[in-house]
Amino acid sequence: MIPNRPRYAARLNAFKRKGDTVAGMLAAAGRVGDLSAADLNYPDHFVAHDPASLSRLLADHGLALNGLAMRYYTEDGFRLGAFTHPDAAIRRAAIDLTRRGIDACAEMGGSQMTLWMGQDGFDYSFQADYARMWDDTIAALAEVADHNPAIDIAVEYKPNEPRAHALMPDMATTLLALAEVGRRNTGVTLDFAHMLYAGEMPAKAAMLAARRSRILGLHLNDGYGKRDDGLMAGSVHPVQTVELLVALARIGYGGIIYFDTFPDHSGLNPIDEARTNIRLTDRLIEIAARLAADPALAAAQARQDAAAATGLVMAALCGA
Repeated sequence: MIPNRPRYAARLNAFKRKGDTVAGMLAAAGRVGDLSAADLNYPDHFVAHDPASLSRLLADHGLALNGLAMRYYTEDGFRLGAFTHPDAAIRRAAIDLTRRGIDACAEMGGSQMTLWMGQDGFDYSFQADYARMWDDTIAALAEVADHNPAIDIAVEYKPNEPRAHALMPDMATTLLALAEVGRRNTGVTLDFAHMLYAGEMPAKAAMLAARRSRILGLHLNDGYGKRDDGLMAGSVHPVQTVELLVALARIGYGGIIYFDTFPDHSGLNPIDEARTNIRLTDRLIEIAARLAADPALAAAQARQDAAAATGLVMAALCGA
């Protein structure tokens, strides 16, 4: 076992089979063996359960609560936007739903609410008043952050989907927004596939987040950069994954690693897929820890010597 091994969590809906309840998904996640935490979606996973019963279910399967994640797409009224909706009453409903989610998180002893605002954006030129959308979103983020300052609010950005253009599509835009929000309990969730999709180098995006805000979560997965593929960690971009892990080691990130992958899209056994994610990530973290402390790599990076740096990284990955 690697020293200071991180705690792992996984996307709960990855374990959903036809007819499964939240209890069934948690039972499957508990059978993985090396998952120690889970995220719950609000309000989806609370339809048939209150916070107390969900806390008991988590404990029954040896899982802790990593945090809650808001899901607005289940509400038809938010299809035109939640925080960006042109109707003030709809925006108020989205804010109030988020506040109830924060209350549920606090009741369960959680400390973080993640916001993925995929429905907040636009599809056509001249469809939106961009300044108004921006102002409404900043005001909404400030209000939900102020609702309970003990709960961190993490923004998980993504370039698009379901909207053609998301209001928060990349790291720079997200950091600009959080600077305007100006609340200490806000930060960013890094999603590896989203960063690729945004045309970013994940390690660089992590550096920016650490400099200008707080890294509140890490979603590991992989993909081909054309969409949010949700493939197993390190399966397509192992070098970039290791570079991100090196950057996070140097930054001092010590949070939970959450596998935001989609075995259900490929018909994979979710328990086997989760175990593979864990084995791959354990190995990549071992490699990253050695590289983060390697003075030869640091020296090669200082002089921007790509040949030397690549040789050291590939030797660590491949044993060459």
